[in-house]
Amino acid sequence: MNAPAVLRKLPGSLNANRRLDQWLRFNSDRTVTVLSGKVEIGQGVITAMAQVAAEELDLPLERLRMVNGDTGVAPDEGQTSGSRSANDGGLALRYACAEARQLLLNDAAGRLGCTPDTLHVMDGRLHSAAGATALTYWDLPHATLLDREASAGAAPKDPAQHVLVGKAVARLDIPDKVTGRPRFVHDMELPGMLFGRVVRAPHWEAQLVSFDAEAIRKLPGVVAVVVDGNYIGVVAAREEQAVKARLAAIAAASWREPPEATDEAGLYDYFQSRNTRDQVIFDRKDAPQSRAGTRQIAARYTKPYLAHAALGPSCAVAQIDAGGSIEIWSHTQGVYPLRDELALVLGVAPGRIVVHHAEGAGCFGHNGADDVALDAVLLSRATGGRPVKVQWMRDDEFGWEPSGSAMLMELRGALDDSGHVTDWQYAVWGNGYRHRPGSGKPGTFETSLSGAWLLAKPVPRAPQYDQVMVGDKGGGGGLAMNAVAPYDFPNHHAVSHLVAERPIRVSSLRSLGGYGNIFAVESFMDEMAIAAGADPVAFRLRSLKDPRARAVVELAAQKAGWTPGDSDGVTGRGIAFAQVSNQYSYVAVVVELGIDPDIRVKRVVAAVDVGQVLNSDGVINQIEGGIVQAVSWSLKEQVHFDAHGVTGRDWEQYPILTFPEVPVVEVHLIDRPHEVPVGAGESVMGHVAAAIANALEHIAGVRIRDLPITREKIAAAA
Repeated sequence: MNAPAVLRKLPGSLNANRRLDQWLRFNSDRTVTVLSGKVEIGQGVITAMAQVAAEELDLPLERLRMVNGDTGVAPDEGQTSGSRSANDGGLALRYACAEARQLLLNDAAGRLGCTPDTLHVMDGRLHSAAGATALTYWDLPHATLLDREASAGAAPKDPAQHVLVGKAVARLDIPDKVTGRPRFVHDMELPGMLFGRVVRAPHWEAQLVSFDAEAIRKLPGVVAVVVDGNYIGVVAAREEQAVKARLAAIAAASWREPPEATDEAGLYDYFQSRNTRDQVIFDRKDAPQSRAGTRQIAARYTKPYLAHAALGPSCAVAQIDAGGSIEIWSHTQGVYPLRDELALVLGVAPGRIVVHHAEGAGCFGHNGADDVALDAVLLSRATGGRPVKVQWMRDDEFGWEPSGSAMLMELRGALDDSGHVTDWQYAVWGNGYRHRPGSGKPGTFETSLSGAWLLAKPVPRAPQYDQVMVGDKGGGGGLAMNAVAPYDFPNHHAVSHLVAERPIRVSSLRSLGGYGNIFAVESFMDEMAIAAGADPVAFRLRSLKDPRARAVVELAAQKAGWTPGDSDGVTGRGIAFAQVSNQYSYVAVVVELGIDPDIRVKRVVAAVDVGQVLNSDGVINQIEGGIVQAVSWSLKEQVHFDAHGVTGRDWEQYPILTFPEVPVVEVHLIDRPHEVPVGAGESVMGHVAAAIANALEHIAGVRIRDLPITREKIAAAA
């Protein structure tokens, strides 16, 4: 018996989606449909994908029709997360389109009796060396040519030949958004569509004691009331009727609530008292840990639970046809993982479910989008399969969406007599960041979809998973992301302590553990610099060996007009640096801060290296948005909870940054066309928090180690 052939690994997402016609198709109207498994969540990724495809095909963007995030037609690229779209999806499209172009050129050359290298392409027209137009892409047997496995054998263009990639191309999704044309799942209208709302228990382990369903069924417009174990949903003919029915249902329900083991005041002691899954992330011992005259320094930092705080609550539309097939429109970050987890919960084959991505009103990780998709299916099933749109209310969103995990970070370090770091010890505690569809162990009957936990025949709640990658640079994901400092220290040890028990629901949120870890690492670097009597920029540069790392630190300092020395008493300035997961984008940030009459970030300057820049405006937009959100997280945001669950369920109790508080933001890019492009979406969050804390120390001599950094904490520490 012959051994099975070993397939060569292909670039990016092409490896798991190996057929060329999974990625592009030529249409009779002389356009090309480009298919992507990555989805648009406000980051401009589909525009960048279009640039990559158009570049390799030698087509103008107007010829492309982008289709993304659809289990019926698009490739399976898992989740759009982790700032991986450019180097997974973008790389796959680059090689797929380069190969398609070469196949078309080879075929045309055979028909014309010339060699492929004598042909060039302009707007899909193939020109011979003599300049005469002989054929177009659409004249060739394109469907037959693309009906094959990809080989990645055709070399993409040299960056020196690029005319679209790297340019500031206008975003494809923006015109609808600025003109108010319907684009979001919230705007969808289907014939015969009904409107649903859910009644969530105070806590996922609460038990329904009593509920007067008949009283709710008698309300105006109510079409269905679903009571299944601890799950309650209402469906009405009009949306305002569904909202009123939900309020009545809340009043008609009585719950028995199990108290949790802690509240926010005791959270960090709770973390350290629980059983944890421990893993050494990095361990380097190159020199004796103690020297004569060394100075020992220690500090503890904390980060609270954070909400996604999208301005529009989660929403989905579902419809079940007469044959039992299910069609869903969702702003999920992963259409295929959602489809597969819905199939598990509903007990149907995945092929009977089609999930279409429809944009939502904001997404920074695993919010309520997947949960509300299950709600829409359950309520559609109760109406005989009519289309049902379900939108969560604001208190649903704050109370039930997964939060970003709280974290506790402890550091110890030592300096020698010359002010060099001789020892660095790091430990982090938290709940982890993986509890979304597709993150569970294959073959297990468990789910991250919250509605399924509440049913009379529940699907068990999946345990908290996390991802820790250990490599030469200490690259980590989940709780461990950026727990390893990027500096060259002779003794360097880092360990993560994953706390499985959690008082509130947690999962992926922008930058994962990187926000808390970079805040702690870069705050402690400033504390060490102060102890060494060194300028913070110079202190970092003396331990940075990577030339790309040094370049962003130097550029940020230069553009911010950094000068060593004391504060002028009006503006403090702080710096922070990190490479995302120690293997992706390099970013350095300088913050200028004022404290009179209240703490305020005045200006933020960022230097950014994402390798090859696909769309300069897109990268700048992502960094600007991340900076604004990080300022909000660092100064204002915190999920409040007690022993019964989340208590802060509105904008009064969960304030975010307002427009007048937005700082001046400058972003300076270092384009490296011959490097692999990497994402920018998660690149700057922890940097901003640390730079704010460092700027506060600079202007006021006060060190705040517990986020958010508030006026009350400053007053207490002064």
